[in-house]
Amino acid sequence: MTDDTHQHGAGASYAAAGVDIEAGDRAVELFAPLAKRASRPEVMGGLGGFAGLFALKGGYREPLLAASTDGVGTKIAVAQALDKHDTVGLDLVAMVVDDLVVCGAEPLFLQDYIAVGRVVPEHVAQLVKGIADGCILAGCALLGGETAEHPGMMADGEYDLSATGVGVVEADQVLGPDRVRPGDVVIAMGSSGLHSNGYSLARKVLLDISRMSLTGHVEEFGRTLGEEMLEPTRIYAKDCLALAAETDVRTFCHVTGGGLAANLARVMPKGLVAELDRGTWSPAPVFAMIAQRGRVEREEMDRTFNMGVGMVAIVAPEDVDRALAVLTARHIECWTLGTVKKSADTGTDERAVLMGNHPRF
Repeated sequence: MTDDTHQHGAGASYAAAGVDIEAGDRAVELFAPLAKRASRPEVMGGLGGFAGLFALKGGYREPLLAASTDGVGTKIAVAQALDKHDTVGLDLVAMVVDDLVVCGAEPLFLQDYIAVGRVVPEHVAQLVKGIADGCILAGCALLGGETAEHPGMMADGEYDLSATGVGVVEADQVLGPDRVRPGDVVIAMGSSGLHSNGYSLARKVLLDISRMSLTGHVEEFGRTLGEEMLEPTRIYAKDCLALAAETDVRTFCHVTGGGLAANLARVMPKGLVAELDRGTWSPAPVFAMIAQRGRVEREEMDRTFNMGVGMVAIVAPEDVDRALAVLTARHIECWTLGTVKKSADTGTDERAVLMGNHPRF
């Protein structure tokens, strides 16, 4: 046997480079029936094609398609630390469809992208289960997606998620700043917790500075820290569409990165300002814990976290009681948050302001 034989033994392969095609195929076998549950009558064909087909039906007069892309952020690090992967898919769907509904669009379908360091079929299946569950809650189809193995770029056990969703709205029913009027009322919908924003700060304070254990029980939460931090983002899409169908909604506002005031300013027209009262609600204990243990200033909290408000509706003043009744019947915590007024001529362009203090915060 020569030296050349030793040097030129088995050739290079995709598997040796870190990509396991068989594991990918096994992952598809596991998640295909889970994804199939999240469908709609307009979906044409099945999983496995190069593109998802969706027939736009329903007798629309002048349909506009709306599209949104988002991810979950560093909340994924908590899921990976706890080896619990079946809830962050819900967060992914929420971040996409609740952006779509802001303009009044009904979410139609979603396509996901899962990047992993190494395909673990059971983990991928759990991720897709969460995405499918979220699509069912949102009333949209999981039309397809991609799972990509990235050895050398991501470590084993690491993954990231993103998705794009598409919705539809009639051209004359698009919600937005042009519909907002002085005297309109701002209605808040309660969040389920941190949702999917501010996790870099939350993890820094709770895990690094405070040295808290994700598996440790926290009396203020009534559960473990990990359970609190992995609470899925609430999906408001169907609730918002029901509200728009029964009341005169001017616009919605999805409270994500940037906080309540900054996001609400995005749907306020020039010349008007939304005055919001912090005294109308008490944020969940997790927000106070982050503020106290991290010595985080109120302004920083307000622009980093949702502070207990996940979605906002601006409605005509005569429809306030009806709007609150609709949301309450759908088991959404809601309250009157503030009013829309003409902005003072101060030389600034402030379109949303928070006033007062939170009770017990």
